Amino acid sequence: MDLPPIDSVSDKLKRRDRIEAAILLEATRLFAECGFEGSTIAAVADRAAMSKQALMYYFPTKQSLYQRVLDDVLDDWLERMAHLADADGAPADVLRAYVAAKLRFSREQPWASRVYAMEVIGGAKFYGDQIRARVVPLLRRDIEVFERWMADGRIARVNATHLLFALWAMTQSYADFSAQMALVLGRPELTGADFEDAQQLIGDLVVRAVTAATAAT
Repeated sequence: MDLPPIDSVSDKLKRRDRIEAAILLEATRLFAECGFEGSTIAAVADRAAMSKQALMYYFPTKQSLYQRVLDDVLDDWLERMAHLADADGAPADVLRAYVAAKLRFSREQPWASRVYAMEVIGGAKFYGDQIRARVVPLLRRDIEVFERWMADGRIARVNATHLLFALWAMTQSYADFSAQMALVLGRPELTGADFEDAQQLIGDLVVRAVTAATAAT
């Protein structure tokens, strides 16, 4: 049996990737708006302008689609969060880079952030194991970086766990609660200038929090 031409195989893979990307884009937005329970395969298919049967060729169940959406969200988020791994950098620079990366994710992937937030708010019923396996080790690694900085006298003594919780809350709110912020600001949506202001302010707050005591000694 002759194998299909390489170009033909490549074209089919590219087409599959395009279709999957279109499905995932619509699924991410629907899950963000309606949650897992309120979403259906049929609704995703309708938004992606394809039949339910065609969509199920790529994702046979709602669970498999939801899993893939969250996998992609977490992959992107964790890749951007690698900044604190640079324990040898200047703490202020590392922390500002971390804040910038988190806010960039909130600006570029607001629907993805909301899907993750809704899953966690709902008790992480579907994705708790993956969060424990992938997010918790990252959190512990970042805490170790803070502990090393504190031991070396490079930053003030702080509760590193709650500092990271605060960082997550401050930066992710610009995706998860952007509609409320826009209402307060009296415009349809947040602007690039809003994110720049947030980055400067949050960076200043965090850097001051961890350097105040060291500067005083």
